Amino acid sequence: MDASLISQGLDLLLYGMGTVFTFLTLLVGLTALMSRTVMRFSPDEPADVEVSSHQIHSTLVDKRIVKVIQAAIDQHRGS
Repeated sequence: MDASLISQGLDLLLYGMGTVFTFLTLLVGLTALMSRTVMRFSPDEPADVEVSSHQIHSTLVDKRIVKVIQAAIDQHRGS
C-alpha cells in the first residue's frame, strides 16, 4: 500500500468532516439567531379569557343539541 494514498485519504477525510462540521455549526448558529429575532419582534399572545360553562351552553349550543349529545353519551356508556 502506498503511503501517499493513505495520506490523501486522510486529507480527504479531514476536509469532508471539516466541511460538514462547519456547515452544521453555521446552521445551528443561524437558527438560534432567527429564533431570538422572531421572539423579540413577535407580538405577545393575548391573554386567555375565562368563560364559564353556563355561558357556553346558553350562547353557543342549542338546548336541543345538548339533549341529543347527552343521549348519545348515555347510549354509548350503556353498551
